Amino acid sequence: MKIDGRHYRTIWLKETDPRVVQIIDQNVLPHRFEIRDIATVAEMVVAIREMQVRGAGLIGAAAGYGMYLAALEAGREHDFDSAVFHAGDLLKATRPTAVNLAWAVGRQLGAMGSEITVERKIAAALRTALEIADEDADYCRRIGMHGLRILRRLAKKKNGAPLNILTHCNAGWLAFVDYGSATAPVYAAHDSGIPVHVWVDETRPRNQGAKLTAWELGRHGVPHTVIADNAGGHLMQHGLVDLVIVGTDRTTRTGDVANKIGTYLKALAARDNRVPFYVALPSSSFDWSMRDGLKEIPIEERSAREVKYADGWHAGEHLEIRVTPENSPAANFGFDVTPRHLVTGLITERGVCKANEQAICRLFPEYSTIGNG
Repeated sequence: MKIDGRHYRTIWLKETDPRVVQIIDQNVLPHRFEIRDIATVAEMVVAIREMQVRGAGLIGAAAGYGMYLAALEAGREHDFDSAVFHAGDLLKATRPTAVNLAWAVGRQLGAMGSEITVERKIAAALRTALEIADEDADYCRRIGMHGLRILRRLAKKKNGAPLNILTHCNAGWLAFVDYGSATAPVYAAHDSGIPVHVWVDETRPRNQGAKLTAWELGRHGVPHTVIADNAGGHLMQHGLVDLVIVGTDRTTRTGDVANKIGTYLKALAARDNRVPFYVALPSSSFDWSMRDGLKEIPIEERSAREVKYADGWHAGEHLEIRVTPENSPAANFGFDVTPRHLVTGLITERGVCKANEQAICRLFPEYSTIGNG
């Protein structure tokens, strides 16, 4: 994506020092655009846990780069393998729901484990980190192309009127290395001249929709409107939503979808109002070992403080304001699971398929035997 005329990814190696990873700090968006240096595994752990980087694909890429930093640090240790395994455990513990994180750590451990010398292990970690990031960007670009066909077909029925798309949370460029998942078809449609308009859920309690999705859509020139989380059903009832596209942090081999809390309610409203409900995801977001999302997908519970306090910027200062009674307890479930029967289709880098095991495995036959015995 371009910011002030310059193309950025969300994570990359520092040009002047390839032993340092650079990220866009998403905690200060949309009010500031700041690039942060990450030079150690401990710093990457904080960046993921504190959501300086967030979103399924970006978490995976951050874990890939984090393991490269771990390899650099382990090069000074007596037991290289133990050091990188420990680093992998630290990274995996930061965010339990997104499967991309553990997938990237496992891929890095496999790459390093196939080499003998420390130097070759470090080189493998660097190569693999770059591959993970490049693949994420390319897969999201392909998701955009496959999703564009859906949007183009629906747009023909609108006779030139804007196609109204509802999304939830941020499954955009900022949640991946580039392009995004749920927003990739939107950007592709906008760039091809299809008139689109996006309803942007605010996504309490961290407001990733209001802060991040609205910011990046605005930067790209995509017409959009920020709405309260609970407005989506009303808009669907009145024919103001043509389709819903969301992302996912983990999808089972049978098509159950874990995404930001509130996604399930949008899917229910979409089904009741006959609005297509699509989930966009790269293959790295599938968990091939899981079959029942409600029973098996771990749901992250975050600090109650995120619910009890609202934050924003005023006169250049970041402020927090309590919005609940001081002594009222709060619960903060980060994700929910949308059962497969509520999902119209999955948009992946290989194409669009139904949200069921047979269709998914037909698209990804190399994974068909995993988790079956």
